[in-house]
Amino acid sequence: MRCLEKDKEKRCQSAGELRSVLADIEKGIPTSEKVIPKRKPITSKEITVTFGLKKLLIPILVIVSLAIIAVVISQLLPQKETFFPPTEKGSIAVLPFEDLSPQKDQGHLCDGFAESIINALTRVEDLRVVASASSFSFKGKELDMQDIGEKLRVKTLLRGSVQKVGNMVRITAQLINVAEESLLWSAQYNRELDDIFAIQDGITIAIVDNLKVKLLGKERVELIKRYTDNPDAYDLYLQGRFHWNKRSGEGMLKSIEYFKKAIEMDSTYALAYAGLADSYIVLGEWGVFSSMEVYPKAKDAALRALEIDDGLAEAHNALAMIKRDYDWDWEAAEREFKRAIELNPNYPTAHQWYAEYLAMMGRFDEAIIEIERAQDLDPLSLVMKAIGGYVFHFSRQYDQGIEQCQKVLDLNPSYIPAHIYLGRNYLSKGMHEEAIAEFQKALDLSEGLLLISQSHLGYAYAASDKRDEAQKTLDQLDERSKQSYVRPSTFAFVYQGLGENDRVFELLEKGYKEKDIWLAFLKVNPLYDSIRSDPRFKALLKKMNFE
Repeated sequence: MRCLEKDKEKRCQSAGELRSVLADIEKGIPTSEKVIPKRKPITSKEITVTFGLKKLLIPILVIVSLAIIAVVISQLLPQKETFFPPTEKGSIAVLPFEDLSPQKDQGHLCDGFAESIINALTRVEDLRVVASASSFSFKGKELDMQDIGEKLRVKTLLRGSVQKVGNMVRITAQLINVAEESLLWSAQYNRELDDIFAIQDGITIAIVDNLKVKLLGKERVELIKRYTDNPDAYDLYLQGRFHWNKRSGEGMLKSIEYFKKAIEMDSTYALAYAGLADSYIVLGEWGVFSSMEVYPKAKDAALRALEIDDGLAEAHNALAMIKRDYDWDWEAAEREFKRAIELNPNYPTAHQWYAEYLAMMGRFDEAIIEIERAQDLDPLSLVMKAIGGYVFHFSRQYDQGIEQCQKVLDLNPSYIPAHIYLGRNYLSKGMHEEAIAEFQKALDLSEGLLLISQSHLGYAYAASDKRDEAQKTLDQLDERSKQSYVRPSTFAFVYQGLGENDRVFELLEKGYKEKDIWLAFLKVNPLYDSIRSDPRFKALLKKMNFE
């Protein structure tokens, strides 16, 4: 009945959700013994029949002849064109706009303009909008519209271009029906940059109108909501997101610089505050700076954004991460994640981070449902696919985790997180040599900069009885700590592999005081299973509000 609901939103949205519903139904069914009637065993004597060769050959020839005729007829009939299955809702992907400016220096404006339209369209309830991480993966590639539509599983595509000369900008946009490869709508705007918001609003509303999505008055107002009327602040914000999307330490530092400049231009620019919070969070997650150095700044920025606009999904999502990774306030974190998803159900990062949270809590079935939703919204995102291997590792489904990570590496053999998650699954299965190879690959790809690869490599060396190599890893980490911040948990992993439990607990206690974010995974991380029964471990879980 759930699958037959008239209201699409009430139906199961994924295979994982359907599985969960079936499991709940099964729990409510009373068990009963099935009585299987006894049968007299059939002996070989009872089924012995003598066939003549001629009698047997005739029906075989008839069957073979019919099969041949069927194949011939099928080849003569018109073949049905193969195409991707239609989505159950309206769907669109906004491709990155092409930079036609003479200097080719408007990449941030092209990407930012497309992303702003994506963010506006995600507010339309009956429209599936592919996230920018997937749609932008086609940047600079020559592919036909049907190829892109099939890969992204969408019915419509928006593509366009930006040409800036002085203070004038020409923006073109085309809305394409993928199946028919026909143009649904096109427009060209020649404006001064001061009118950039009017251009964006006009394109967004035109798209929705041409997709024939019914909007209520309130929805239309929210669709064209502006977060600043200052075009200079808007341009700085776009540059901030442009560098943030590079996902590098240098990119994060540059994004902070641009977000701060945008805020100087407009102190009420909620989106810029949310972007600032996101940048500090990523720097903390990657261990570029200590949590205590960046998370308070992230919290200040997120709270300021919510003070300006409590309906901003990005700010609620950022605050959820702070509650999760820094405050260890699990109830508040879940509240904020749910609020972010309620405000913007099409926000894949919120589903991804919430899936990680659910895995931390040991709620693995729910975590799988959330990551599947994130993958649906961002079908080509490697991180969304790799997180599946991460969740399977914590749920101790190592074979599924290995399979998931290998699928990611088939798409991109250089994707570092997939090597790390694959190594973890190998390590927990006792496949030490395979784990060492994956962690070493991740370390090589990051040019030795990713300390989590090095710490896991040390653990794997110790687990495979290569204690000299494990000690060498500790020495390298110690030298690194003299130049930059190294999390206590980074050392703890290696000592854990060496079986030096007193040193492990000493480092975990230090990590607790320093708000080491990797302690947030303490409850479910299989790599800590050997010390899980220690009273000190249980005491630490209690201090972190897990028990």
